[in-house]
Formats: sequence, C-alpha cells, structure tokens
Amino acid sequence: MTQPPAAHPEGLSMLEKRKIEAEILKEVYETLKASHGEEVARKTVAESVRRSAIAQARAFAAAAPGGTSLQAFQDVMPLWTKGGALEIEVKEQSDETFAFNVTRCRYAETYKAMGLGEIGHLLSCNRDGAFCEGYDPKLKLERTQTIMQGASHCDFRYRYDK
Repeated sequence: MTQPPAAHPEGLSMLEKRKIEAEILKEVYETLKASHGEEVARKTVAESVRRSAIAQARAFAAAAPGGTSLQAFQDVMPLWTKGGALEIEVKEQSDETFAFNVTRCRYAETYKAMGLGEIGHLLSCNRDGAFCEGYDPKLKLERTQTIMQGASHCDFRYRYDK
C-alpha cells in the first residue's frame, strides 16, 4: 500500500516549491498559448492550480493534529511566510477569524522575475480560496485585492464557521 503524499516536503519553503512548480507551468502555459490561444491557456492553468491547491490542502488537513481548525491552519502559516516570502500585518486573530494584510509578497516578485507576471495571480492567489475548499469547508476566505494584481497590499480575511 502506498503512503499518501506528505503535506509539504521537509525543509523546502513554500516559495521554493511554488518557483519549481511555476518553472514547469510556464512551459505548459506557453505551449498551450501557442496551440490553443491565451484564453484556453489561462483557463487550463487556473483549473490545474485550483485542483492542485485542493489536493495539497487535503494533505494538510489529514496531517493536522487533532483535526482541522482555524488554529491548525494558522499553525502552518510559517510555511508560506518562511524566509520573508510574505510580510504580514495581523489585524484580527480569534477562534473564528484570522485577518491580515500582506504588505510584501515575494511570490509576486518571483513570478514577475520569471516572466510570469501576467499569470502570477493564477499561479498563487488563485490557490488561496481553493485551499480552503480542500482543507475544511468551514474555512472561508474573503479577499478584495492583491499585490499580484497591482494593489498596495493583499487583504486576507479568513473566517471559520463552527
């Protein structure tokens, strides 16, 4: 019997993992764009990333000690912020809400440096809501703006419905 995939490879930052994934997706995107047009390429990348986010979230949920909760979700946040990948300002933190602004996003910087600025939101921001779907349907995200799409900050507002 095979073991389920680990929630996240030991020692690898999420930014490093996303960069590796983006190197592959860049070629897929360019190939699809050339053969099927930009709209199909964007839709395919968006759906692939969404499915990947849900699958990865399920692995995190399965690994959550004591099951999923907003606290367990917050406990894995250091994977996303490791090495200064995200600079955040926490606005509110309770058993049912976790609100923060991202004031610097090295994911956005990395995708732009890789020539992927036009689809960076599909590679990264697109994952956030989908992650909630796979992690726990009680976890909801509201976000109105992202650095990736030109805003001064990203406004993450998570709610955990008990």
